[in-house]
Amino acid sequence: RAAQPCLPAKLINGGIAGLIGVSCVFPIDLAKTRLQNQQNGSRLYTSMSDCLIKTIRSEGYFGMYRGSAVNLTLVTPEKAIKLAANDFFRQYLSKDGQKLTLVKEMLAGCGAGTCQVIVTTPMEMLKIQLQDAGRVEAQRRLMPETVATGAVPAKSPTALQLTRELLKDKGIAGLYKGLGATLLRDVPFSIIYFPLFANLNNLGKRGVEGPAPFYVSFLSGCLAGSTAAVAVNPVDVIKTRIQSMNRAGAEDTYSGVTDCISKILKNEGPTAFLKGAYCRALVIAPLFGIAQVVYFLGVGEYILSFLPGN
Repeated sequence: RAAQPCLPAKLINGGIAGLIGVSCVFPIDLAKTRLQNQQNGSRLYTSMSDCLIKTIRSEGYFGMYRGSAVNLTLVTPEKAIKLAANDFFRQYLSKDGQKLTLVKEMLAGCGAGTCQVIVTTPMEMLKIQLQDAGRVEAQRRLMPETVATGAVPAKSPTALQLTRELLKDKGIAGLYKGLGATLLRDVPFSIIYFPLFANLNNLGKRGVEGPAPFYVSFLSGCLAGSTAAVAVNPVDVIKTRIQSMNRAGAEDTYSGVTDCISKILKNEGPTAFLKGAYCRALVIAPLFGIAQVVYFLGVGEYILSFLPGN
């Protein structure tokens, strides 16, 4: 498509892409969270497949979708802001439609990553509590020796209950716990992802002006997404640990990013920062591949065409 989609169309495209992507890969995301939260001496899962099998056995099929309602509700504004913000900054930094330099592409990605944390931080804060609740419950049941004496199984809270408790105890800041770590993850992710996608996608363009075929956009989104995901995985581990409120037994708690880094290095070694990396790549690759295809197909513009006045 030669014409740039309007902002409402971009928001619709981003939202639809997020909903489809999350629905497809949420169980893998749940496995990623549980693997990242495991600490030495309390390893319940040995791999992604082991985590998913044990989750189905102990919590049923829908146990793999714990926290998905929060994600499905908030992923639309999150992905919409991320993709639309990147487009906005790219257009703003482009002079007379000239091709952006790599530095300007990275600046546009930086702006997109900074904007999205408004929604990403509370969304992931709530999602992580719900996703990890099953791990803590299973550990109490299957590995009682790792649980502190006197600990009792806690009933899994709902997202609304968690939100009320956090707002009551800590105000709006409670929902933004881990904001710094989220910025440290999402800004570098966007700086890597968007320029890499744009350049990979350009390689498959039909001629100078023509768009790349949809399969090129899909593959470019998958490759750029998985590359960026693995690159920032150490910060994702830190963010997940900081945002997790429930701990089983004597697991470490963290007061901030530097405290988390030092305790992980001391107690688990540097390889702990790679926990869940392949799961994260498997989550992000199709998520952004689908997002770019939805953009390519112009679903948002198609929906807007049915509205009065269009």
